[in-house]
Amino acid sequence: MSTEIVEKHGIPAGFGSAHVGPEDYGRLYAESMSDPEGFWGREGRRLDWIEPYSKVKETDFTFGKVSIKWYGDGVLNACVNCVDRHLPARANQTAIIFEPDDPKDPAQHITYAELSDKVNRFANVLLSQGVMRGDRVVIYLPMIPEAAYAML
Repeated sequence: MSTEIVEKHGIPAGFGSAHVGPEDYGRLYAESMSDPEGFWGREGRRLDWIEPYSKVKETDFTFGKVSIKWYGDGVLNACVNCVDRHLPARANQTAIIFEPDDPKDPAQHITYAELSDKVNRFANVLLSQGVMRGDRVVIYLPMIPEAAYAML
């Protein structure tokens, strides 16, 4: 048994303006369980779509070919939704906080502008290696900021 003392921290003040607060969580969770297509249909409309989806969910539970597709015919760009659309208003705000494994190392606060720069640099590395739209790339990385850059 560990006798380590863990320091507790209060909820940061900025979290008070979060999209979902503690008082909303239970209601939203219940809605997501009772009407998943309605709930996720509404949530899906919060994203920027290149081609909007026509169906929220398609399922096939046939033995041997089980398939569950969310927003199956929609097309989006994850980087646009996670990074680009935040640049005009939040370029200098923190997008990612990286906590290194070693507690002695300081946390890294990566802004949306820095994230955009790193993602674009990595995209150019892939292009320089001949990677084209539709190609599949496998990259094995630990939980470090570069994993997010590569994914986006």
